[in-house]
Amino acid sequence: MTISHMTCHRRLLVLFSLLFLLCGNAVAHPALWQAKLGDSTVYLFGTVHLLPNDTDWHFPALDQALSKSQSLYIELTDDDQGTMTALVLRYGMDTEHPLSSLLNESDNAALAKAAQVAGLPGGTTALQPMKPWLAALTLTVAPLMKAGLDPAAGVDKQLQAQMMRAGKPVHGLETAEQQIRFLADLSDLLQIAFLRDTLRDVEKDKEELLSLVDAWKNGNVAAIAKLENDELKTQEPALYQKLLVQRNQNWAAKIKDLLRQPGTTVFVAVGAAHLAGPDSVQAQLAKIGVTAQQD
Repeated sequence: MTISHMTCHRRLLVLFSLLFLLCGNAVAHPALWQAKLGDSTVYLFGTVHLLPNDTDWHFPALDQALSKSQSLYIELTDDDQGTMTALVLRYGMDTEHPLSSLLNESDNAALAKAAQVAGLPGGTTALQPMKPWLAALTLTVAPLMKAGLDPAAGVDKQLQAQMMRAGKPVHGLETAEQQIRFLADLSDLLQIAFLRDTLRDVEKDKEELLSLVDAWKNGNVAAIAKLENDELKTQEPALYQKLLVQRNQNWAAKIKDLLRQPGTTVFVAVGAAHLAGPDSVQAQLAKIGVTAQQD
């Protein structure tokens, strides 16, 4: 599991992933949009980054869009293990300031509980040399890997493999270093807020998980926004701006540039949370004169 797979609204993707594991062979029909400018088209598709291998999420309109598209854009493509390990060591470790020294008593108690629930090898001791943002991602990933979820089976990776087999180019909207630095460059206060956000998720119950996965499967974008984006926006507004809004703005500008290329048809696949709510990629496109319609 790479860090880049979790920066697109970490909590939403993790909750989806856990439910797919519980639900077994789930048939999904997520939302698909298209934006047009002249004779150019960009398809927008919300993804989840971790899935069991037997989850069926293809449907005819999606397959037609992929067939028509000349290229694919996903969040990033340079997430090989060597690159990611080097970046984590560079930006994620701080042996001079143990994690527990940055947290209050209540936070440390929650950290110990989360490490236990996640089944993290070494418990909180393993987290001590990590900066708060890396500790948060580690606590997120550990139970998923233990459960046997395969990052290579995620929707974005499957789309990448499909387009490459068809001889079509695949591009990244961001680089691995950019994605890591979205978290690593956060202030200490925001990094701790990110960690606390992770610790709160330990208490999420199955009913909310079922609601989230149903929303994604049925293309219910309003429900996704209500269940996940609204909570992050309310509880951690600065983090919401950094990790969701600013990136959506950047991607919208990139999409408009693609649409300005005559005769272009492109498929863009990003985390589902980026296509939900009033600050979505579609909303950012509307602000710069591009309308995205849901198919």
